[in-house]
Amino acid sequence: METTLQLIFRNEDGRLFTISIPNPRADVTETEITTVMDLVLSKNIFQSTGGALVQKVRARLVSRDSEDLATYE
Repeated sequence: METTLQLIFRNEDGRLFTISIPNPRADVTETEITTVMDLVLSKNIFQSTGGALVQKVRARLVSRDSEDLATYE
């Protein structure tokens, strides 16, 4: 199963901007996530088409399981 950590922010235009981190540590904590998100905001590391990131919205783990139904070679 693939797991991705999504850090979701609001930009200056009020739209959502997501940073996806594949295969995060299984023991990542809310405190660590908050620290990273605060750092992204304070250092203005990312720009979006809607301007600078201005607010933390949420962080979530997304899991995806896939199964091949057919293979064509």
